[in-house]
Amino acid sequence: MIKSVLRGFALATAMSAVAFAAAKNPTVGGAAMFDNKNIIENAVNSKDHTTLVAAVKAAGLVSTLEGKGPFTVFAPTNEAFAALPKGTVDTLLKPENKATLTKVLTCHVVAADAMANAVAKMIKDDGGEHDIKTVGGCVLKAKENMGKITLTDENGGVSHVTIADVKQSNGVIHVVDKVLLPKM
Repeated sequence: MIKSVLRGFALATAMSAVAFAAAKNPTVGGAAMFDNKNIIENAVNSKDHTTLVAAVKAAGLVSTLEGKGPFTVFAPTNEAFAALPKGTVDTLLKPENKATLTKVLTCHVVAADAMANAVAKMIKDDGGEHDIKTVGGCVLKAKENMGKITLTDENGGVSHVTIADVKQSNGVIHVVDKVLLPKM
């Protein structure tokens, strides 16, 4: 009897630990994000990132973002892509525009694992604005205001981090509300 109670207690404790571990990472696009899965494995489950996933596939970046990393991805939502001028996404997804699409997407990727508190510290250390160099060669201007991080692209477009610190096995995702565009 005591063994049965102890097993039940051990099972409940283990289940609580799993629930607590799962609760650490925010839900994105209605899907749980797991820190033991890579960027692609998690992104494909987010209903808010179907356009981003399609673009990553069209650009041939899936294997890169499944790789070891570490990567920080500023992940635009479907709404962010929809806010681009009419026809932009369809044009970018055409095979003949793969280089341009790749440039746009890699301007959302940093070769580091940068959690929001680290970015906020860099902003503070740099006097209120920190330059973030992306894999695509873009420079994003990061600022922090009342605990919220914004990114300004090379064209002056401002994107807000709406969900920060979505841990991945190969880095971190920060969900953003605007597509960051390189100077072309």
